[in-house]
Amino acid sequence: MTTEEKDDSKEDSRLEEDTKFDENSASESEKINGASENKSIEEPTSAETAENAEKGEDVEEKTNWGKEILSWFLMVIAILAAIWFLTNFIIVNARIPSGSMENTIMTGDRLIGERFAYWFSKPKRGDIVLFHWPVEPDTIYIKRVIGLPGETVTIKDGKIYINNSKTPLKEDYLKEEWTVENDGYTFHVPKDSYMMLGDNRNNSADSRYWADEALDDGVAKTEEQAEKYTYVKKSAIIGKAWFRYVGGFKNLTNTAHY
Repeated sequence: MTTEEKDDSKEDSRLEEDTKFDENSASESEKINGASENKSIEEPTSAETAENAEKGEDVEEKTNWGKEILSWFLMVIAILAAIWFLTNFIIVNARIPSGSMENTIMTGDRLIGERFAYWFSKPKRGDIVLFHWPVEPDTIYIKRVIGLPGETVTIKDGKIYINNSKTPLKEDYLKEEWTVENDGYTFHVPKDSYMMLGDNRNNSADSRYWADEALDDGVAKTEEQAEKYTYVKKSAIIGKAWFRYVGGFKNLTNTAHY
């Protein structure tokens, strides 16, 4: 092979290499273009973007609803807890089932009492109080305080005398003339207790009768044992009647003046 032929052969080889390079370059270019095209195809359309945005709004809306429901639930729990605390420690809401306090409080009336009334003070004569009945503590009674701790209370001819006073109590709140069990009673109120009477003296189960009821119910075996059921201890007093709200509003905190 001559020198010229060798040179020609080299040139052919270079041409072949250049051709391969061009082919490889074209191939790489196609790959890049293909990748670019694929990338452009994968980009979301405006419709897809809107759909995704709507989905995001749905998720956010569901989250907001969940938070709102939880907020309402917690608020209801807080209200119920407040009502429970209020009715167990601050006030008592009572319906009057009998006429023993007429005409001050009528049958079917509803009233609010103050549980805290005697936390730092003692009941006064004339106060209307709610208390656990000594004979059956699960039963709640409402009466007026008449005898205070350590006092002697005498009932004579429909009048009440305190500590052998010659002047009877002035009881303007009585429903009518007192004619039933209105004479011959003397009560020695223990130092930690109170004597209670209803305003409707002719039809009131109060301190005049509780000793007999204790005997009849078998709670007490002897008259001596029954005597203590005549009176109400301060610890058994639930609260002081505050006002009537069903049956016409009426302030019940005005104590009688003696």
